[in-house]
Amino acid sequence: MRDGPVSVTPIDARQRDQRETVLRDLLKAQNRQDIDASLACFAHPRYELVGNQRVYEGSDEVRRYYRTTFGAFPDLSFELIAAHHADAALVVEMWMSGSHLGSRRGFPATGRHFRCRMAGVFQFQDTGLIGARIYYDTGTIARQLA
Repeated sequence: MRDGPVSVTPIDARQRDQRETVLRDLLKAQNRQDIDASLACFAHPRYELVGNQRVYEGSDEVRRYYRTTFGAFPDLSFELIAAHHADAALVVEMWMSGSHLGSRRGFPATGRHFRCRMAGVFQFQDTGLIGARIYYDTGTIARQLA
């Protein structure tokens, strides 16, 4: 008989690792502003931006969202703080930052930089990413860009 606790690997450890790999690949692609690589991380591209009440459904809409966003913030980047596993999602905390160097939705570029803490729920079906629901404070960003 063994003395002490026995280490047991959770049965879903492989799925958790695969989901984290997908998330990290997505963040790396977004940090490079690589739209095709970002879209390739999704089994079904979908973004819900809770901060501004917008939903982008499918490859074409998410591609337009990326083009518009990366055009206005060509150095947009995401820094992972923590990832928490749920049954069908990864709940993450991140820093989002970027410089407003292009116009967006009628707002001219300010040239200013913002940094905002945010949260996201990245939804999965098995190991396929099927959507992201992003939470951030638009007021924090607006104050830094004004």
